[in-house]
Amino acid sequence: MGRDNSPEERQRKQLERKLVRRASYDRILIVSEGSKTEPSYFGEIRAAYRLHTANVEVRPSELGTAPIQVVQYAKELFENGDRHKYIPSRAFEQVYAVFDRDEHDSYRDALNLAEKLDGKLRNDNKQPVGFRAIASVPSFELWLLLHYEDIQAPIHRDEVMRRLRQHFPGYEKGVECAFATTRDRLDTATQRAQALAAKFNAFSDPEPYTAIADLVMLLTTLRG
Repeated sequence: MGRDNSPEERQRKQLERKLVRRASYDRILIVSEGSKTEPSYFGEIRAAYRLHTANVEVRPSELGTAPIQVVQYAKELFENGDRHKYIPSRAFEQVYAVFDRDEHDSYRDALNLAEKLDGKLRNDNKQPVGFRAIASVPSFELWLLLHYEDIQAPIHRDEVMRRLRQHFPGYEKGVECAFATTRDRLDTATQRAQALAAKFNAFSDPEPYTAIADLVMLLTTLRG
């Protein structure tokens, strides 16, 4: 009898190999609003710090880009997994939903839903799972701009982009070198983001705020 080489069997074996390679630190699921910018940025960090792909999964939302859809997809992907992407169900200790304030109607609903889910889901080890919204006001690019400028007042996302391009010529959504280009200023950006977080929070828009720094600090300090 020949060996089963069906697509389902190949998927099963690849998933098994991925699980075997898993490191000892927390398994983290990151679901983003953007399909290119955030996955590329966090993918760069994962590669730069040699984090296991079985431990750090980065996926764009497949339900839509509205904040509530990002949170809902993160919950759905955690609970059900995705065998086509070799993601088993409930295989994470921490889940992060990354989205922008922009002008989304569901922004506050998404923040509230993430808060309600925090600690309420259980993973495959029967442990409560951390579930957090990683919001930016007005946009993810504020985090990049903080590497170059100390932003203290409300700023429109178009102005963020204009000023970011003065420091980062040619920046576009989805650029594949955002982390590499800004990495040497990471400590400065983190300090500025933390200073903003000491005064504002994700609910206090239009004041500038970003929680991206928290997620970056987590990823850059993981140890096998």
